[in-house]
Amino acid sequence: MNWLTNFVKPKIRALVGAKDIPDNLWQKCHGCGQMLFQKDVDANAHVCPLCGYHFRIAIKKRLAMMYDNGQYQTVAVPPVPADPLKFKDKKSYASRLKDAQAKGHIHDAILVTEGSIDGREVVIAAFDFHFMGGSMGAAVGEGIVVAADRAVAKRLPLVVIPASGGARMQEGIISLMQMPRTTIAARRVKEAGLPYIVILTDPTTGGVSASFAMLGDITLAEPGAVIGFAGARVIEETIRQKLPEGFQKAEYLMEHGMVDMVVKRHDMKDALARLLSLLYFEKNKKPGAAVSASQ
Repeated sequence: MNWLTNFVKPKIRALVGAKDIPDNLWQKCHGCGQMLFQKDVDANAHVCPLCGYHFRIAIKKRLAMMYDNGQYQTVAVPPVPADPLKFKDKKSYASRLKDAQAKGHIHDAILVTEGSIDGREVVIAAFDFHFMGGSMGAAVGEGIVVAADRAVAKRLPLVVIPASGGARMQEGIISLMQMPRTTIAARRVKEAGLPYIVILTDPTTGGVSASFAMLGDITLAEPGAVIGFAGARVIEETIRQKLPEGFQKAEYLMEHGMVDMVVKRHDMKDALARLLSLLYFEKNKKPGAAVSASQ
């Protein structure tokens, strides 16, 4: 019998009391595999301080990094039917929406905002992947339309930051209808001669990548972001071939002309400010025509 373990240690614990230890003190990096102190990751904009791997970041933290002084105005998005198909799997779609809204404190997977970047006014529509995988339903489509209308009405550049698994299956054909709808919204911004910039983050897939996300005048991406339509495994099984190393990653897409720049999260605001200075004149002057990345 080990009297230290079985007798002394329980007595000391009873006297001192067990301390509650948070379960989120450490996080394993998916890039280098090292265990990271969560506070260090948070302080480094959710980027691994050892290898530079970009973790997914909450939407409000991302927006605070983009705007001057972290200040911005939220643009209201008109409500849409919450559960048009009365969809239910293991639980009802209405219940899933309520749970996601309670966790993220936002109405749906998109947030439309307006503020300034380096003194220049801009409209940003950003996705929250934590809200049902950033899936695109009627509310997200309405958000893109509202953002485009706001940009055109106020003669401002539009920046879209997708992070999505694609169309929202619980809304069926209604979710697929958002693809042409958001494509038309992006086209309206272009036809108005206003810059339309897309920042691809991890992941940008499915119906989102097949619509407005690939139509930017300038397309930026965060390092290591997965960007594509179908998953790599599905593609390999379909074509019966092994895909190249790094396929569907931001760096691979930049090498093959699908992405203009891969920009680290810490540098994204400065890169966007430079682009806006090139594509857009000062307020009350005629906006510059959106420049195609191919020109």
